[in-house]
Amino acid sequence: MSDSGAAVATLSVRSRGQWLAVVARQRELSLVAIMIVLGGLVTLTAPQFLTVSNLSQVAVLAALIAVAAVGEALVVITRNVDLSVEATMGLVAYCVASLLERHALGTTGAIAFGLGLGLVLGMVNGIVVTVFRVPAIVATLGTLSIFRGIDYLVAGSHQVPLASLPDGFTNPARDSVLGIPIFVLVALGIVVIGSAVLRSTRFGRQLYAVGSNPEAAAILGIPSRLVVFTAFSVCGLLAGVAGVLYVMEFGTINGTSATGLVLAVVAAVVVGGVNIFGGSGTLVGAALGALFLGFIANALILVGLSQFWLQAIYGLVILLAVSADAIIVRRIQRATAARRVR
Repeated sequence: MSDSGAAVATLSVRSRGQWLAVVARQRELSLVAIMIVLGGLVTLTAPQFLTVSNLSQVAVLAALIAVAAVGEALVVITRNVDLSVEATMGLVAYCVASLLERHALGTTGAIAFGLGLGLVLGMVNGIVVTVFRVPAIVATLGTLSIFRGIDYLVAGSHQVPLASLPDGFTNPARDSVLGIPIFVLVALGIVVIGSAVLRSTRFGRQLYAVGSNPEAAAILGIPSRLVVFTAFSVCGLLAGVAGVLYVMEFGTINGTSATGLVLAVVAAVVVGGVNIFGGSGTLVGAALGALFLGFIANALILVGLSQFWLQAIYGLVILLAVSADAIIVRRIQRATAARRVR
């Protein structure tokens, strides 16, 4: 490939990425506006919605989902998906709680073990996708079942009760610094660090390039498989962090912990403007998506609607977000093709 050909490929990747970046920012602003309107409407029916205690509770639960959603966003940006995040969270949560219950490790050691386990599980996904070339949706659907099966095998019918955890272990779920919940600070720290990496490092640019146009990325000499493997590994690590936070938040843990959360995580990512077709989106958007879904869940409770509606809403927002992204991508492709013809 000539230098001119490589330059054209680079411009193509950047052009599509810039268009989609604008769309992602608009999605983020739209979410903020919708949350403000939603808050006003729900407050008319349930005045307690905008109280400090209620908003703090919403933010804490949203922060837990946001941590996992940041990792998921990295994978989705590469044009892949990780459906095993909930099983990773559940397995990490049970292992950490069990280690603490049996006094096999101290608090620091158990947390480190949980993070390491999450990283290893993410690496397993990365190897299956990049080395064995199994499509990500198939690979992680399989590891979802495998990781959950391991969780059932290890846990059996045993449940780790809150009383078995060390004194003070669950305090971070309720404590705050300068009025900001610790969970929110953790999520913010992860979003800030992750956003800096994506914006200012070579790896961040490679991540977007791989998701935007794999063929052009190959032409540019980007190690696509290594980039995708790293994305899955970090996703597993952050799912491990979310698993530890899950123990701190809920205390009582068994083999079914975190079941069903993958829908919330994926919904947070796509509704936050991360394009399911890869190549665009921000970690801030994924975190806002988690907060948006947290607002909806809390609003349903306060207005007296059944939580069964929540799953339907998650599915609906995924369909709407993906459909919108598909329309936008097609329009960009048509505009690009029209410019080339001219």
